[in-house]
Amino acid sequence: MSRPHPIARLLATITAAVGALAVPVAAAGAPAQGGDDGVTLRLGYFANVTHAPALVGIEAGIYEENLGDNVTLDTSTFTAGPQAVEAIFSDALDITYIGPNPAINAFAQSDGEAVRIISGAASGGAFFVVQPDIEKPKDLEGKTIATPQLGNTQDVALRNYLEDKGFETDPTGGGDVSIVPQDNAQTLELFTSGDIDGAWVPEPWATRLVDEGGGEILVDEADLWPDGRYVTTHIIVRTEFLEENPGVVKQFLEGHVAANRLIADDPAQAQELVGQAIDSITGKPIAPELVAASFESIEFTNDPIASSLKQSAKDAEAADLLDPVDLDGIYSLKLLNQVLKAAGEPTVKGK
Repeated sequence: MSRPHPIARLLATITAAVGALAVPVAAAGAPAQGGDDGVTLRLGYFANVTHAPALVGIEAGIYEENLGDNVTLDTSTFTAGPQAVEAIFSDALDITYIGPNPAINAFAQSDGEAVRIISGAASGGAFFVVQPDIEKPKDLEGKTIATPQLGNTQDVALRNYLEDKGFETDPTGGGDVSIVPQDNAQTLELFTSGDIDGAWVPEPWATRLVDEGGGEILVDEADLWPDGRYVTTHIIVRTEFLEENPGVVKQFLEGHVAANRLIADDPAQAQELVGQAIDSITGKPIAPELVAASFESIEFTNDPIASSLKQSAKDAEAADLLDPVDLDGIYSLKLLNQVLKAAGEPTVKGK
């Protein structure tokens, strides 16, 4: 394996330090057993609306129904992607919903061996929300802006945006604009109290910053992408788990596709399930109208939108958070396309 990029080593250190921030739904259990019989599938996801397929799939019992009696589902939640990657690397997690940049980092740090992307999940739903006195990009100089975690998808997006506007930043919070990676719930508290000036966050946190914190949207990330489509959330699997348990992975993908179908067919029910899940995970109820507002900016899709992943990698390289990486082989969409074809839905591509 090649020597890790200095920032990659810093990310690993920070991830280990904040690992306790992960909120367990059910603690990650013993390592998964081989073969398709008697398997424990350890699934990760976040309490974000951009992870609605996972929230809906779990709340509605869709995964259990599709996995069957031979598979035990063991779930854990995380607050940002690098934490989930650390769990993958430590063999404490098999499949997780995650943003693009942590997936790229996991693939790069393992020389393309550790993970594969097996499906898309969501596009859109990320915003740069600021205090009302920030009316234009030049007002950001000297300000303090939050992201969910160093090296996560929104963190990379913010750093790339600031560089494009002529600002310098660094991974330790220095530069023209100070970036402070932290838990989204803490971001909401500090923004509401006026202790930070803005945040680049996924839903529902962006809507909560506006509704509860009086913030203003400075950037809708969709405006920065062709046709407004970019991967916010997709699904990765430990390569070893995929190779040893392809039948289980396919069953899981059947559940994922069914969850996305429920979201499309009955958004009101899906929103109710998402609200219940976020309340259960965080202990902080979210108003139904905020969940509904969050849904408006998100496209829930099985398409991984591969073209945007390549751009995300370039953005991370530009922010000095990633060495140049060849993403060939990162997608494994054969099982997903089998599921989609059987369901009469369009197949997807990894290009």
